[in-house]
Amino acid sequence: MEDIIELIYCNKCGRTIKMKNDIPLEDFVRVCKSWGYFSRKDGRTQEFVLCEDCVEWLEREFIKPSKVYETLELL
Repeated sequence: MEDIIELIYCNKCGRTIKMKNDIPLEDFVRVCKSWGYFSRKDGRTQEFVLCEDCVEWLEREFIKPSKVYETLELL
């Protein structure tokens, strides 16, 4: 069976994130939000990917820091 390489891109910096047989070769965040009533984007779904470096950049902009939890088991 031949390995299937898929490329996804960080929406902020454009960095290439490789996936091999649907398994990411580095970690990233994928955000998918379906906007509902009372939002300016009602009825639309928005999705984007951020690499780890861009998540760290975004967190530096936070007024209130994100919560961090220790993970006891990694799957």
